[in-house]
Amino acid sequence: MDKDIKKHVVKTGTSTLGIVCKDGIVLAADKRATFGGEGGVSYIAGKDQEKVQEVTPYIIVTTAGTASDTRKVIKLVRAELRLKELKSRSKPTIKQAANLFASIAYQSIRTPSIIPSITHFLLAGYDEEGFFLYDISADGFLQDISNYASSGSGMIHINPILDSDFKENITLEEGIELAKKCINASIGRDPASGEGIDIYVVKKDSVKQVVKQKFDLVPRDQ
Repeated sequence: MDKDIKKHVVKTGTSTLGIVCKDGIVLAADKRATFGGEGGVSYIAGKDQEKVQEVTPYIIVTTAGTASDTRKVIKLVRAELRLKELKSRSKPTIKQAANLFASIAYQSIRTPSIIPSITHFLLAGYDEEGFFLYDISADGFLQDISNYASSGSGMIHINPILDSDFKENITLEEGIELAKKCINASIGRDPASGEGIDIYVVKKDSVKQVVKQKFDLVPRDQ
């Protein structure tokens, strides 16, 4: 019974990344969701997943792991941050948001369940202290990232490119092109990633989607 449940759980499979640039932060992700099958075989469950989610108007996250758990955590953090804002009459900081994600991830994965709560987030935002990129792993470990990070099944294809092509003081424009290169490479090799690319940028005055690219891999009759 447990195996039957687990193989029908929707996972985001995933290739996601974050790049710290001199004038902002780039977050990117693919668009495929999968069912985890037996023997390590995955089946496509969705082809238009939004794996970059807004938390507040100035904070965004990428999602990897079990789809329902990542969405649940985001909803909880949104609510908690809103309550903090109402009580303190000031905007929560990026660090406070990251700590909330980490705390929930830490507690969730240690709660006994038929379906373990597996979530991995890359969080980016801007506040009075500057730009921040955080890596929040499934066990609740929180890292402040100064250059770049990736998550998901596609990271083994993304990291070598980031290692070789990233440079200090990279611009947002260069970061966007590097993100495209990384996600495209992962989609070509990782069966749990695919369908398209979403890229967002965090600037001092805005969070904006700059790329929304959908791949049509099935030939159509003319």
